[in-house]
Amino acid sequence: MEWIFQPWPWYVSGPLIALTMIILIFLGKNFGVSSNLRTICTLCGADKTSSFFQIDWRTQRWNLLVVIGAIIGGFIASNYLSNDQVPEIQLETIATLNELGFQSAGKTYMPTELYGEAAFVSPKNIFLLLIGGMLVGFGSRYAGGCTSGHSISGISNLQIPSLIATIGFFIGGLIMVHFIFPFLF
Repeated sequence: MEWIFQPWPWYVSGPLIALTMIILIFLGKNFGVSSNLRTICTLCGADKTSSFFQIDWRTQRWNLLVVIGAIIGGFIASNYLSNDQVPEIQLETIATLNELGFQSAGKTYMPTELYGEAAFVSPKNIFLLLIGGMLVGFGSRYAGGCTSGHSISGISNLQIPSLIATIGFFIGGLIMVHFIFPFLF
């Protein structure tokens, strides 16, 4: 039973993702998480104020179930199928993060300085979280989808714009980690 508490290797999880995509392509569906925000906003009445939200949300029920399943699955995996949630990271990375003020580096799954309750006490962190959330929302709308939609579904459908968007996501991530993140902290 020890294998249950270990991360699944790529040769198990990769084919399962591929099988899921094959089924979705066969059913004529496109997977993406950010599109659920549009569906949820429509359910809450946003279709009365903006034509962007005037969609038939019933056609996206399956995608809402995927998100609900991801939330439930993540909860079950992190609370019942995991022994230790601390990822193994290089000692040099831990030292660098400690210098930037992240004392939880290498001790917790995510830095409590950004994602713990203490993050909501600091005006700087609240500002960064709000700006980051708006940039992610704008970026996923501007790119016509999120990382999961483009990188998994779009590339599976051999869409060149999704390949370009995915390359842009990686370039943006590298720029953030190496240039912007150290400047912010």
